Amino acid sequence: MAKVLAINAGSSTLKWKLYEMPAQTVIDSGDIDRIGLPNSVLTIKTTAGQKQKKTYNQLTYSQGATLIVNHMLNDKIITNLDEIKAIGHRIVSGGEIFKQSTVVTNQVLKQIKELGQFTPLHNPVEAQFIELFQKLIPNAAEVAVFDTALYVDMPKADYLYSLPYEYYQKYGVRKYGAHGTSHRYVSQRAAAILERPLRTCLDTLTFDLILVKLDQK
Repeated sequence: MAKVLAINAGSSTLKWKLYEMPAQTVIDSGDIDRIGLPNSVLTIKTTAGQKQKKTYNQLTYSQGATLIVNHMLNDKIITNLDEIKAIGHRIVSGGEIFKQSTVVTNQVLKQIKELGQFTPLHNPVEAQFIELFQKLIPNAAEVAVFDTALYVDMPKADYLYSLPYEYYQKYGVRKYGAHGTSHRYVSQRAAAILERPLRTCLDTLTFDLILVKLDQK
Protein backbone atom coordinates (compact mmCIF):
# COMPACT_ATOMS: atom_id res chain seq x y z
CA MET A 1 0.00 0.00 0.00
CA ALA A 2 1.05 3.60 -0.56
CA LYS A 3 2.79 5.37 2.29
CA VAL A 4 3.40 9.01 3.18
CA LEU A 5 6.35 10.19 5.28
CA ALA A 6 5.90 13.28 7.47
CA ILE A 7 9.08 15.16 8.38
CA ASN A 8 9.38 17.84 11.07
CA ALA A 9 12.96 19.15 11.12
CA GLY A 10 14.49 21.63 13.53
CA SER A 11 17.96 23.06 13.94
CA SER A 12 19.01 20.10 16.13
CA THR A 13 16.05 17.73 15.90
CA LEU A 14 14.37 15.54 13.31
CA LYS A 15 10.96 13.95 13.90
CA TRP A 16 9.17 11.61 11.54
CA LYS A 17 6.00 9.57 11.12
CA LEU A 18 5.21 7.11 8.37
CA TYR A 19 1.53 6.75 7.44
CA GLU A 20 -0.11 3.94 5.55
CA MET A 21 -2.66 5.37 3.17
CA PRO A 22 -5.52 5.85 2.68
CA ALA A 23 -6.24 4.64 6.23
CA GLN A 24 -3.80 7.25 7.65
CA THR A 25 -2.45 4.63 10.06
CA VAL A 26 0.89 5.44 11.71
CA ILE A 27 3.16 2.44 11.10
CA ASP A 28 6.46 3.99 12.16
CA SER A 29 7.64 7.06 14.05
CA GLY A 30 10.49 8.50 16.04
CA ASP A 31 12.93 11.34 16.39
CA ILE A 32 16.58 12.26 16.48
CA ASP A 33 17.67 14.74 19.12
CA ARG A 34 20.93 16.72 19.43
CA ILE A 35 21.83 16.58 15.73
CA GLY A 36 25.20 18.25 15.27
CA LEU A 37 25.93 17.94 19.00
CA PRO A 38 27.71 15.32 21.09
CA ASN A 39 25.59 12.33 22.10
CA SER A 40 22.98 12.51 19.36
CA VAL A 41 20.04 10.26 20.27
CA LEU A 42 17.89 8.24 17.87
CA THR A 43 14.52 7.16 19.30
CA ILE A 44 12.31 4.72 17.41
CA LYS A 45 8.72 4.36 18.64
CA THR A 46 7.21 0.97 17.90
CA THR A 47 3.53 0.49 17.11
CA ALA A 48 3.26 -1.29 20.47
CA GLY A 49 4.22 1.93 22.24
CA GLN A 50 7.75 0.93 23.15
CA LYS A 51 10.80 3.13 22.57
CA GLN A 52 14.16 1.98 21.28
CA LYS A 53 17.04 4.40 21.83
CA LYS A 54 20.56 4.54 20.48
CA THR A 55 23.24 7.19 21.01
CA TYR A 56 25.63 8.38 18.30
CA ASN A 57 28.60 10.70 18.26
CA GLN A 58 27.44 14.01 16.80
CA LEU A 59 25.24 13.02 13.86
CA THR A 60 25.11 15.30 10.81
CA TYR A 61 21.85 16.15 9.04
CA SER A 62 22.75 13.75 6.24
CA GLN A 63 23.55 10.94 8.65
CA GLY A 64 20.29 11.51 10.53
CA ALA A 65 18.13 11.35 7.41
CA THR A 66 20.01 8.26 6.20
CA LEU A 67 19.51 6.53 9.56
CA ILE A 68 15.74 6.94 9.28
CA VAL A 69 15.58 5.53 5.76
CA ASN A 70 17.88 2.61 6.59
CA HIS A 71 15.85 1.83 9.73
CA MET A 72 12.61 1.58 7.74
CA LEU A 73 14.24 -0.78 5.26
CA ASN A 74 16.25 -2.89 7.72
CA ASP A 75 13.34 -3.30 10.16
CA LYS A 76 11.00 -4.26 7.29
CA ILE A 77 8.71 -1.28 7.82
CA ILE A 78 8.90 -0.96 4.04
CA THR A 79 10.21 -3.43 1.49
CA ASN A 80 11.41 -0.77 -0.97
CA LEU A 81 11.59 3.01 -1.16
CA ASP A 82 8.99 3.25 -3.92
CA GLU A 83 6.31 2.41 -1.36
CA ILE A 84 6.73 5.98 -0.09
CA LYS A 85 4.77 8.06 -2.58
CA ALA A 86 5.06 11.46 -0.88
CA ILE A 87 7.06 13.25 1.81
CA GLY A 88 5.53 16.17 3.68
CA HIS A 89 7.90 18.71 5.25
CA ARG A 90 6.82 21.14 7.94
CA ILE A 91 8.25 24.57 7.01
CA VAL A 92 8.09 27.34 9.59
CA SER A 93 7.97 30.40 7.32
CA GLY A 94 6.07 30.76 4.07
CA GLY A 95 6.12 34.53 4.34
CA GLU A 96 3.45 36.19 2.21
CA ILE A 97 4.23 33.85 -0.69
CA PHE A 98 2.72 30.52 0.34
CA LYS A 99 -0.95 30.36 1.31
CA GLN A 100 -1.30 26.58 1.19
CA SER A 101 0.69 23.36 1.09
CA THR A 102 2.81 23.31 -2.06
CA VAL A 103 4.61 20.68 -4.15
CA VAL A 104 8.33 21.41 -3.96
CA THR A 105 9.93 22.57 -7.21
CA ASN A 106 13.33 24.16 -7.70
CA GLN A 107 11.67 27.58 -7.49
CA VAL A 108 9.75 26.70 -4.31
CA LEU A 109 12.94 25.38 -2.69
CA LYS A 110 14.73 28.61 -3.61
CA GLN A 111 11.95 30.67 -2.03
CA ILE A 112 11.99 28.57 1.15
CA LYS A 113 15.70 29.28 1.49
CA GLU A 114 15.21 33.02 0.89
CA LEU A 115 12.49 33.13 3.57
CA GLY A 116 15.16 32.01 6.02
CA GLN A 117 15.73 35.71 6.68
CA PHE A 118 12.59 35.54 8.86
CA THR A 119 13.36 32.17 10.50
CA PRO A 120 17.13 31.65 10.28
CA LEU A 121 17.12 28.67 12.66
CA HIS A 122 14.43 26.81 10.72
CA ASN A 123 13.95 27.40 7.00
CA PRO A 124 17.58 26.81 5.95
CA VAL A 125 17.66 23.50 7.84
CA GLU A 126 14.25 22.45 6.52
CA ALA A 127 15.38 23.23 2.97
CA GLN A 128 18.46 21.11 3.55
CA PHE A 129 16.36 18.16 4.67
CA ILE A 130 14.16 18.51 1.59
CA GLU A 131 17.27 18.18 -0.55
CA LEU A 132 18.50 15.21 1.47
CA PHE A 133 15.24 13.29 1.13
CA GLN A 134 15.07 14.13 -2.57
CA LYS A 135 18.31 12.20 -2.92
CA LEU A 136 17.42 9.39 -0.52
CA ILE A 137 13.88 8.75 -1.84
CA PRO A 138 14.04 10.23 -5.36
CA ASN A 139 10.68 8.96 -6.66
CA ALA A 140 8.57 10.45 -3.85
CA ALA A 141 6.78 13.77 -4.30
CA GLU A 142 8.03 16.42 -1.84
CA VAL A 143 5.40 18.71 -0.33
CA ALA A 144 6.01 21.77 1.85
CA VAL A 145 3.45 22.52 4.59
CA PHE A 146 3.80 26.04 5.99
CA ASP A 147 3.15 27.13 9.58
CA THR A 148 2.34 30.65 8.42
CA ALA A 149 -0.19 29.70 5.72
CA LEU A 150 -3.14 29.86 8.12
CA TYR A 151 -2.46 33.51 8.94
CA VAL A 152 -1.16 35.01 5.72
CA ASP A 153 -4.52 36.59 4.82
CA MET A 154 -5.28 38.06 8.25
CA PRO A 155 -6.44 41.72 8.16
CA LYS A 156 -3.68 44.28 7.80
CA ALA A 157 -4.75 45.91 11.07
CA ASP A 158 -3.91 42.65 12.81
CA TYR A 159 -0.55 41.89 11.23
CA LEU A 160 1.09 45.32 11.12
CA TYR A 161 3.21 46.50 14.02
CA SER A 162 3.13 50.07 15.38
CA LEU A 163 6.28 50.91 13.42
CA PRO A 164 7.00 53.06 10.39
CA TYR A 165 5.14 51.53 7.42
CA GLU A 166 8.32 51.55 5.33
CA TYR A 167 9.71 48.75 7.55
CA TYR A 168 6.94 46.52 6.21
CA GLN A 169 7.36 47.74 2.66
CA LYS A 170 11.15 47.37 2.55
CA TYR A 171 11.83 44.52 4.93
CA GLY A 172 8.59 42.60 5.31
CA VAL A 173 8.33 43.35 9.03
CA ARG A 174 4.90 42.09 10.17
CA LYS A 175 3.27 39.39 12.24
CA TYR A 176 3.37 36.10 10.35
CA GLY A 177 1.91 33.73 12.94
CA ALA A 178 3.30 30.44 14.20
CA HIS A 179 2.26 26.80 14.61
CA GLY A 180 -0.46 27.25 12.01
CA THR A 181 -0.53 23.57 11.09
CA SER A 182 -1.45 22.66 14.67
CA HIS A 183 -3.90 25.54 15.04
CA ARG A 184 -5.71 24.56 11.84
CA TYR A 185 -6.19 21.00 13.09
CA VAL A 186 -7.26 22.08 16.59
CA SER A 187 -9.82 24.58 15.26
CA GLN A 188 -11.27 21.99 12.87
CA ARG A 189 -11.55 19.42 15.67
CA ALA A 190 -13.11 22.05 17.93
CA ALA A 191 -15.74 22.79 15.29
CA ALA A 192 -16.51 19.08 14.96
CA ILE A 193 -16.73 18.47 18.73
CA LEU A 194 -18.85 21.56 19.37
CA GLU A 195 -20.92 21.02 16.22
CA ARG A 196 -20.45 24.67 15.36
CA PRO A 197 -19.19 26.53 12.27
CA LEU A 198 -15.41 26.68 12.04
CA ARG A 199 -15.32 30.49 12.18
CA THR A 200 -16.86 30.45 15.67
CA CYS A 201 -14.16 28.15 17.04
CA LEU A 202 -11.26 30.57 16.82
CA ASP A 203 -11.82 32.58 19.98
CA THR A 204 -10.47 32.28 23.52
CA LEU A 205 -13.62 30.53 24.80
CA THR A 206 -13.24 27.52 22.54
CA PHE A 207 -11.25 25.36 24.95
CA ASP A 208 -13.75 25.86 27.78
CA LEU A 209 -16.63 25.06 25.44
CA ILE A 210 -14.94 21.84 24.36
CA LEU A 211 -14.58 20.73 27.99
CA VAL A 212 -18.27 21.42 28.62
CA LYS A 213 -19.24 19.50 25.52
CA LEU A 214 -17.09 16.53 26.48
CA ASP A 215 -18.57 16.51 30.01
CA GLN A 216 -22.04 16.24 28.50
CA LYS A 217 -21.15 13.10 26.54
